[in-house]
Amino acid sequence: MRKIVTILGARPQFIKAAAVSRRFQQLGIEERIVHTGQHFDQNMSSVFFEELEIPRPAHQLAIHSLSHGAMTGRMLEALEPILLDEKPDGVLVYGDTNSTLAGALAAAKLNIPVIHIEAGLRSFNNQMPEEINRILTDRLSKMLFCPTQSAIENLQREGFEHFAIDMVKNGDVMQDAALFYAQKAEEKSDIIQRLSLKNFALATIHRQENTDSLEVLKEIIEGLNAIHAQLPVLVPLHPRTRNLIAQYHIPVRFQTIEPVGYFDMIMLLKSSKIVLTDSGGVQKEAFFFGKHCITLRKETEWVELVENGYNMLVGSNPEKMQQAFDQLITKTSDFNVNLYGSGHAAEVAANYILAH
Repeated sequence: MRKIVTILGARPQFIKAAAVSRRFQQLGIEERIVHTGQHFDQNMSSVFFEELEIPRPAHQLAIHSLSHGAMTGRMLEALEPILLDEKPDGVLVYGDTNSTLAGALAAAKLNIPVIHIEAGLRSFNNQMPEEINRILTDRLSKMLFCPTQSAIENLQREGFEHFAIDMVKNGDVMQDAALFYAQKAEEKSDIIQRLSLKNFALATIHRQENTDSLEVLKEIIEGLNAIHAQLPVLVPLHPRTRNLIAQYHIPVRFQTIEPVGYFDMIMLLKSSKIVLTDSGGVQKEAFFFGKHCITLRKETEWVELVENGYNMLVGSNPEKMQQAFDQLITKTSDFNVNLYGSGHAAEVAANYILAH
């Protein structure tokens, strides 16, 4: 494949694309990026293209702030004429967002091969929109690049070896990006000095199942407030979550800041004592930078982090959050374990795409 259209829409996809796009440029693969606009905040979209030196999008759809069905439908409608005009050899999608599914559907209906990076992941919770997106995207794809052995095994259990697809274990492209940009972050980010941070816990909250339920959101805030009494908690807060907290008058005792760019996030991760998150990407980034993680969900796609003791699942239960914090804050672990490849995941994927 010599020409690829890449569909991007959300923060983690920008980070993944940074590693793969760099390799495409080295190999002479033409890439045309479509930015759906799913994340539209300045700190959660355009700043990533600037910081990570990703090629500027050839197409901007500006589709956001809609229901799942409306957003996916609008994206599908907008992507079809772009793909007809671009005539790519393949369409590349990342992860599990509405942008991912819309890109896969648009390409598959036009008989353009779909390439899914971060394929095979399963939470086994069909209440999560992301689970539906990733299952359908995998089934529509021609090339499935899997970050872990458990992802390969998930696909095998679902019978994918009987389909006319290519299934490749390539590692995690997010680790490629983390390793590549760690030094740049040290040079370019001043967030630790600017906020006068020393000992602190880093937390993020954004998942729909955590923010759409008032009871669940209150429990998480209660748990973070309690931990903050022992160790200062810092939360880069998504505007939607901030609005919900204000709307329901939920008392917040910890420090909140606006969403941050990737370099700032790297420095927050590297400088924190522990991480609490409901984000799949941040779970892995915590591991990449040698931090234990408390996951504010009942399940995770990254089962190897839990199995190896780097991560604990607590849901939204404040008592479980406290117990996990007490256990992990003093725990010593060896993070020099190769769970996600050794920083060559993008190279493996790009080389494979070029050869097929």
